[in-house]
Amino acid sequence: MALTEQEHSRIIEMAWEDRTPFEAIEKQFGLNESQVILLMRSSLKRRSFELWRERVSGRASKHLKLRNPEISRGYCPTQYKQR
Repeated sequence: MALTEQEHSRIIEMAWEDRTPFEAIEKQFGLNESQVILLMRSSLKRRSFELWRERVSGRASKHLKLRNPEISRGYCPTQYKQR
């Protein structure tokens, strides 16, 4: 699947967001977790990729199966608030 520059950028942004699960990226863009990891590896500097992997590995908020079932949103309610 060929991604536009805007889609590529949005996937990276979603992957960095703590509360956006990989399943949301897959639903919106068709990339599963391993494909997102490959995209991040090829797009980020090595140390940035390593830091990102440390952050998301095993993080409950990045995996719907590990997430508290009471949380149904993908982002913080104040994240996209207009200022």
